[in-house]
Parts: sequence; structure tokens; C-alpha cells
Amino acid sequence: MSSASPTELRKAFSSFATGVTVITGIGNNNHAVGVTISSFNTVSLDPPLVLWSLSERSVFLDAFSMGKKQLIHVLGRFQEDIAMRFAKSTGDQFAGVDVVTGPSGLATLPDCVAYFECETIAVHPGGDHRIIVARVMNMHYHEDRDPLIFSRSQFMGAQPA
Repeated sequence: MSSASPTELRKAFSSFATGVTVITGIGNNNHAVGVTISSFNTVSLDPPLVLWSLSERSVFLDAFSMGKKQLIHVLGRFQEDIAMRFAKSTGDQFAGVDVVTGPSGLATLPDCVAYFECETIAVHPGGDHRIIVARVMNMHYHEDRDPLIFSRSQFMGAQPA
């Protein structure tokens, strides 16, 4: 097996289908921030832990540092527009989105498949990303909603086998 260029590696990685999340937090000056992430993974049931990664170059790193709270939204099948909106870190990401601010102060996006309110308990270096480990404090989910899937640079829905 030969070493691949970053472009080839990205193409190969895209063969692995993932769910799509938007993670909201509280950034500088107490402003809501959000970022689209497909690197979300479960870690442990007891204690309830998840992980996800964020680029070292992200302007939102401080919003998700140790002790910070975040709300992980598992996007629904028809929320591609939300995924694309939060994939960009410029402009007012929340403009025109029906956002509710929860008791924790975190922005909540409507109609998602699941919600995990978390707190960052560890941040690890991971190449050009930081790996964020978070404890799940609260959660809510809808069994009747289908998740948004991302594979080979395309959004799709899950199809039963």
C-alpha cells in the first residue's frame, strides 16, 4: 500500500458513510456559533461519552474548549440546507433559522433526529484537528425521523437493506 496525497486520502475516507451533525456552542462575546461535523462518534455508555473533531484552523476552537457546553444536533434527512449553512464559518449562520435558545444558553435547531447536550471533558491533538471528548448531560431523540447521511461528497438518506 502506498502513501496517498491528502486529496486521494479524502476521497478514500469519503467511502465511509457518516451521519451529519451541527454542533452549537457559545463563542466570544457570548454569541452562538455552529459547525457542521461528520466526525461524531460514540465512545462510552457509562459514563456517557462522545467524541468529534474540529480543524486546528477553526475560528470556533475556543467555543468547544475544556469545560464548555455544546449541543450536538443529529440532522434529519431533509436538512441539507442546515448542514451547508453551518459548514461555513462566515456570515450570520443563524439568520433565517428558527432557533430556540435553551436553558443552557445553547442554540437549538428545529426538527433534528436527536440532540445531545454535552460538556467538553478532554481535548486531544489529532494531526490537523483537535479531538473533543464530551460527556452527555442531556439528550432527546425522535425514532420516527430519518437521519441525513454523507458519503462520497453527497448527502443522502438511509435505505433499509
